[in-house]
Amino acid sequence: MHKEDQVIMRFRDLFNKMVWLNKSKMEVSLKGYTSTEVHCLEYIGRNEDSNVTKLAESFYMTSGAISKLTKKLIKKGLIESYQKQENKKEIYFRLTEQGKAIDKVHEELHKEFKERDKAVFEHVTDEQFDSMLKFIETYSRHLDAEIKKKGVYDKSE
Repeated sequence: MHKEDQVIMRFRDLFNKMVWLNKSKMEVSLKGYTSTEVHCLEYIGRNEDSNVTKLAESFYMTSGAISKLTKKLIKKGLIESYQKQENKKEIYFRLTEQGKAIDKVHEELHKEFKERDKAVFEHVTDEQFDSMLKFIETYSRHLDAEIKKKGVYDKSE
């Protein structure tokens, strides 16, 4: 098997293991919310003036799918929409207190998972981190270019 294939397979395997390990705890702590809903809250909570376009680009989803998702989050009382005085055309989103509470639970879970995995990361050198990050960035730019060829959003724009 080629090394490229090994890298891809191991990335996939690593991701699947993380998902499996985290899933039951996430489902119990965030019962009633989908992964996409929770990650949408996370994005809105960390990015000022989030709107449908920014969310669609970030999640590689259509604007229609994001509109449907944000309407659901508004109905659940997790986000609210607002407009700016200088731009009445655009609609933005922010977390409600309930949305902030869900986001906080999600953030705490990630801290717990990070603590669980600390034993591995504390032995990684700065050079190893730099090498991994460089590879991930290079691969990510390649995938962005491939996505752009298909006419889907380019995250770098």
